[in-house]
Amino acid sequence: MKSYEVIRQAVDEPGVKAVAAALRVSPALVYKWCEPPADEDDPEQSGAKNPLDRVRELYLQTKDIHLVRWLCNEAGGFFVNNPVPELRKSLDENIFAETRGMVREFSELLDTVTESVENNPGIDVNEADQIRQRWEDLKACVEKFVISCERGHYDRPPGGERRAGR
Repeated sequence: MKSYEVIRQAVDEPGVKAVAAALRVSPALVYKWCEPPADEDDPEQSGAKNPLDRVRELYLQTKDIHLVRWLCNEAGGFFVNNPVPELRKSLDENIFAETRGMVREFSELLDTVTESVENNPGIDVNEADQIRQRWEDLKACVEKFVISCERGHYDRPPGGERRAGR
């Protein structure tokens, strides 16, 4: 689905005018976000670069996953990378590497909590934010592993060794 189609679908229920008023932009601009933007193939398109395209460009320029995580958090969820098994490694090597990564992320979370508590008797807002970031790293790591398991990336047929990634 294209970004302008996502926006078109999203503004359908509340209505373009209501969305425009809430965002303090003109309804004409919101309508333009709902149309294909002009590009090299069709410079006559009437659409405008929309906020989703801009956020994608910001991410591509910075490669900072915190942008995506923040948006997912605002939507009530969290971001998880799609699992991609390493085909050059054996099944056991892949499982070991993933498990080691989960333990490392958990250890870093514990270190962050320990440092926060040792500095003073409580955990301030900045320390809580650091703990949140470590927690997000751990959740994403474990969820990626579970998705890999569910997709059969670590399945071994009876009586045989196979490489990860089917």
